[in-house]
Amino acid sequence: MKEIIFTEEAPKAVGPYSQATKVGNMVYLSGQLGLDPATGKLAEGGVAAQAKQALANIQALLKKIGATPENVVKTTVFITDMANFAEVNTEYAKVFTKDFPARSCVAVAQLPLNGLVEIELIVAL
Repeated sequence: MKEIIFTEEAPKAVGPYSQATKVGNMVYLSGQLGLDPATGKLAEGGVAAQAKQALANIQALLKKIGATPENVVKTTVFITDMANFAEVNTEYAKVFTKDFPARSCVAVAQLPLNGLVEIELIVAL
C-alpha cells in the first residue's frame, strides 16, 4: 500500500522517518535541510547555500520517483528568520519556474541540526 522512497543522492534521514513515502499516485517528501549527502553536514555559506542544497536534495528525490518540479503540488518552507525570505525565494525560483505549486512559508524557532531552511513537498505523479 505504501512504498518507502530512498536515494543515496539525498541525505539519509536524521531520525526515524523516510526520505519520502509513496501512496497511490501521491508522494510525500520529508523536509529537506541543506545537508550535503556526501558529508552529512549543512552547506556552508548561509541560508542561500542551504536553500540551494535543500533544493538539490529535493531534485534528487524527484528524479528517483520519475518526477520533475512541475509534478509538485504543494511545498512548505520553514525558515528560522523571515529576514531570509528573499534569499530563500531566489533559490526556490530557480527550481520552480512555471506552473508553481501551492506554498506556505513559516518562520520557526529552530530546525534540526541548526539548519536555516527546510522544505517539504507533496508530489502528484
